[in-house]
Amino acid sequence: MSTPVLICDDSSFARKQMARALPSQWDIELSFAGNGQEALDAIKEGKADVLFLDLTMPVLDGYGVLEAIREQDLPTMVIVVSGDIQPEARDRVKQLGALEFIKKPITTDKINEILTAYGIIA
Repeated sequence: MSTPVLICDDSSFARKQMARALPSQWDIELSFAGNGQEALDAIKEGKADVLFLDLTMPVLDGYGVLEAIREQDLPTMVIVVSGDIQPEARDRVKQLGALEFIKKPITTDKINEILTAYGIIA
C-alpha cells in the first residue's frame, strides 16, 4: 500500500528538488502544496500521512500549519525542511510537533535516515 506524501513549499524548484531526493524504493502517492493553507486542505483530504514542510511561505507559514495540525489533531507526521537553521526555529518546530528539522538542500541519504529512524520505511 502506498503512503500519501505531501511536499509543501512555495518554491516550485524546491518542491521538485525535494521530490527527486525521496527514496526511489519508497512506495508513495505524491502531492504538492504551494502554501500552508493548501497543505492543510490536502491533509484533511488524506493526502499527507507524511508531510515535508517549509517554514517561510505566503498565506500560511509552516509554523501556522504545525499549530493547526496540533489544534485540529490532524493525522500526519511532519518533517520540516527549511533554510532557516536558527536554533530557535528548530526548537519551536519540535515543540509544535514536528518529527524532525532538516536543513535545505536535502539529500536522499538524510531522508532515508530519518524515515528509517521513525519507522516510516524499513
